Amino acid sequence: MSNTTDTPTAAPDYVQRAKDLVAQMNLEEKALLLSGDGWWRTHRIERLGIPAIALSDGPHGLRKLDEAGLGQSVPATCFPTAPGLAATWDVDLVREVGVALGQEAQASDVQILLGPGVNMKRSPLGGRNFEYFSEDPLLSGKIAAAYIEGVQGEGVGTSLKHFAVNNQEFERMACSSNLDERTLHEIYLPAFEIAVKEAQPWTVMSAYNLVNGCYASESEELLTQVLRDRWEFDGFVVSDWGGINDRVKGLAAGNNLEMPGSGDHNRKKIIAAVQNGTLEEVVLDRSVIQLLAVVLKAQASHKPGSTFDPEAHHHLAHRVGGEAIVLLKNDDDVLPLNAAKIALVGAFAKHPRFQGAGSSQVNPTRISNAYDEIEALVGDAVELSYTPGYDTEGNVSEDQISEACKAAESAEVAVVFAGLPDSYESEGFDRASIDLPPGHNRLIEAVSAVQPRVVVVLLNGSAVAMPWADKVKGIVEAWLGGQAGGGAIADVLTGRVNPSGKLTETFPVNLEQTPTTLNFPGRNGHADYGEGLFVGYRYYDKKQLQPQFPFGFGLSYTTFAYTEIKTGSAIFDADAGAELTVEVTVKNTGSVAGKEVVQLYLHERAPRSIRPEQELQAFTKVALDPGEEAVVSFSLKQRNFASYNPDLHEWEVSSGVFDLRVGGSSRDLPLQAAVDVRAPQLGLQALTSQSMIKHFRVHPKGQAFYAELVTAMGFPKLVEPEEPSADANMTPEQVAAMRKVRAAEFVFVNETPVIKLPAFSSGAFTEARLDEILRAVRTD
Repeated sequence: MSNTTDTPTAAPDYVQRAKDLVAQMNLEEKALLLSGDGWWRTHRIERLGIPAIALSDGPHGLRKLDEAGLGQSVPATCFPTAPGLAATWDVDLVREVGVALGQEAQASDVQILLGPGVNMKRSPLGGRNFEYFSEDPLLSGKIAAAYIEGVQGEGVGTSLKHFAVNNQEFERMACSSNLDERTLHEIYLPAFEIAVKEAQPWTVMSAYNLVNGCYASESEELLTQVLRDRWEFDGFVVSDWGGINDRVKGLAAGNNLEMPGSGDHNRKKIIAAVQNGTLEEVVLDRSVIQLLAVVLKAQASHKPGSTFDPEAHHHLAHRVGGEAIVLLKNDDDVLPLNAAKIALVGAFAKHPRFQGAGSSQVNPTRISNAYDEIEALVGDAVELSYTPGYDTEGNVSEDQISEACKAAESAEVAVVFAGLPDSYESEGFDRASIDLPPGHNRLIEAVSAVQPRVVVVLLNGSAVAMPWADKVKGIVEAWLGGQAGGGAIADVLTGRVNPSGKLTETFPVNLEQTPTTLNFPGRNGHADYGEGLFVGYRYYDKKQLQPQFPFGFGLSYTTFAYTEIKTGSAIFDADAGAELTVEVTVKNTGSVAGKEVVQLYLHERAPRSIRPEQELQAFTKVALDPGEEAVVSFSLKQRNFASYNPDLHEWEVSSGVFDLRVGGSSRDLPLQAAVDVRAPQLGLQALTSQSMIKHFRVHPKGQAFYAELVTAMGFPKLVEPEEPSADANMTPEQVAAMRKVRAAEFVFVNETPVIKLPAFSSGAFTEARLDEILRAVRTD
């Protein structure tokens, strides 16, 4: 009889095994491991049994190339690109995509999949926006975490990229992204932070660009202080391909693996730096251990002989494509299509653009198109016509326009397929404008002039302008929908699928309306992020601008009612670990089943520093049958209410009233509840001679000297902002004027730096006394 138990085996200690191996290595072998063996592999060390691992693009499908990086990649499922995945707002569905990607990587003997990309969509002109999820860091981070969990659950690592502040393609290897500390931590780092803390990607890819004058691949602040020390990342950092500037500096800062390999060019520099003492060998050892631990994990996780089901994955891509589509306009219920004669106009109907160009380009296992898929669904019951309308670059001729108008005029409804050709958006260059090709716009204008019932279907990787929006009945955003995008479009147009996607980026009316109009792209080596925190909807809300379509927006073939909001308490003590429960009741008030994305935003009523009008803090997608009602629950924590304090270099919550706003888009938030947030003081701003008097008023030690400082200014009555007494004979206007004067005096006094007090007091308040006070209020 066996006496074994069911106690689970402890997880392998890959770090300790890596340490043991590194202890047996010579200097040359250590340096060898930290550079690639060609374009797609790490080096092996046969003497110690250390294997090579393979890395491969890409974010929305496997792009495994030959070792030279040439030729066609292996057939793989092309899923919708990042904007489409994010537009589902469905983390469970994205996790399924991750599982499929992991399975395909295993089948092709790939150990690291280079994705996902979580850089912010700072400007709609960003050339790689089709590879990025959103303009919002919370949404990007949550979608990325689900993706990573799916892939890595199959024993394949991911590479979270591009770390950090990588938002333009122009001069991308030489341009410095210049921004303040608060904007960095509130907008450009949180998506990475969420993904790292929730899913622990095996690798993080450093960006090409500089950040505030320091190459991202050499930034100790980013790669060590933030990534490892604050977020407790335990994988390795790989350079973007060709992203190494100074190899030794990068290694010391925390950049482990140089890709692609540079032969012995940089390896010699590492060896020389150790030998001459400019690089401590303990630093080199630490870097090799971090890399080798992941290599060993990848080796143990490999599943020889793995296969995947191309048909099942195509069906998954089809389902995801349907969930990603956003219905932007549906006047007079033009959709779903209900006509005996339909004209399909535009070459994209038969020859779709379904993915972006560049390093993420996948060789699909098959491709569907909307024309064939619609024809299969409607059968002989509908007369379906097709006219191409434009060439591959979107150019039109008079004959093409005439043919399209003739077909549209004789139909009951016309569906025009438009969007962006490959030459309009790709890795390597930024978009020149947010306009569609002139031929596409001209085609839509011409068709809508002869046919009152026009639906426009858009295939694009980022926001586009729609000068014809008021002239058509329906607009469908289908993104770059992957290899099964044609079937997904057909499902939505015919009503087989009720659209439930929501925008993850604001669609502006025109380029001039965007927050980065004056600062994008950066030139002459500098990209100045002058808009600060106000990226995407944060900008449009603060400026009270009406975009073409707002963040979070998307229609449905049914309707939803938000009927009730409840909080676990009207008071939230925002201590670490504390949670506030928010419950929202949503009902399907229409006649068909549908899905709604419930979005929760926070608004701080009286912020101490400039803040956006509101910020997304939670979301979920709920499926409801007609008449069905559901209660959706959210849990908010201290961090949800926090802003980044650059003086403390830390996140901080201010006590005060916050409004919880809930609804179906950033501009449709029918439910609201207030919560009184009471927060502990996380840290104290050091008081110096440059501190203003008001800083002493709120400082625990400085409060004792506040009255003395105010008096030194010559305004003893302003120690507290009391209501000034009014003479009985004063008119209301005189009282109001006096109050304004007193208020102005209070501001003037409190915003005076204390270093000026000796002069203001004509020496009565001495510099020696100021030094005594500053010593007394020191907090160290």
